Amino acid sequence: MTLMIKRLSPADTGVMRKVNALFAAAFEDDETYANAPPDPDYIQHTLANPMVIALAAEREGDCVGGLVAYILPKLEQARNEIYIFDLAVSDTARRQGVATALINEVRMIAADVGAWVVYVQADYVDPPAVALYTKLGAREEVLHFDLTPLPRS
Repeated sequence: MTLMIKRLSPADTGVMRKVNALFAAAFEDDETYANAPPDPDYIQHTLANPMVIALAAEREGDCVGGLVAYILPKLEQARNEIYIFDLAVSDTARRQGVATALINEVRMIAADVGAWVVYVQADYVDPPAVALYTKLGAREEVLHFDLTPLPRS
């Protein structure tokens, strides 16, 4: 059973829908990932953006993992960073190297685009994610704040 990691293109709308369904199940978050799915044109347009990295891990034709990351151009130096925003593996494929394969694909993409770092956030209440990211990289203790958009008056 070979694992295939695929970077999604605008032709992969259906696969992206499977990745979002996987995110909804893994994160137990239907409100974000399932209740208001974007239309195919939006998905195609977003997947065509070279700053968006969407990966699917497939085994035997089934989507067993997914990752979405963003290339962030920096201004303090002529370089990029890549932020892994979503990463999930199906229950049946956990502890089989799927997440590591997805992350390593992003790391190779990072080298291809000249990014100086790939970073990811983990919650303290998710020990498997913390253990995975600790195995693959250097840990930083940071605080994360969500700021609500403010309309212009």
